[in-house]
Amino acid sequence: MKTLETKKAPAAIGPYSQAKMTGNFLFASGQIPVDPATGEVAGDKIETQAEQSCKNVGAILEEAGLTFDNVIKTTCFLADMADFAAFNAVYEKYFTSKPARSCVAVKQLPKNVLCEVEAIAVAE
Repeated sequence: MKTLETKKAPAAIGPYSQAKMTGNFLFASGQIPVDPATGEVAGDKIETQAEQSCKNVGAILEEAGLTFDNVIKTTCFLADMADFAAFNAVYEKYFTSKPARSCVAVKQLPKNVLCEVEAIAVAE
């Protein structure tokens, strides 16, 4: 098992890693919309935050030598299900291969962000 870390995605803010790779499978921790260059939450609108969360997932995939096309499953967390359509409009630009997905509303996310995206990918 290999631990992955990239400076192109936010550092873990707790006792976990950005991602683990075992065999051909990558398990990426949930990515919140923190800009890794500044350490700050990207914007206050769901569209901006969804964009940054997806970019952070992309940085982890890139570190593993993978792309969004390698993603087979995502779990998406929203602070407000009223943001579902706006979140999807951003999400679909990145996850064009339409991986399996769960999307749930939660009471609160770290740093009071509006969304978080985690992914499982496979190297073929």
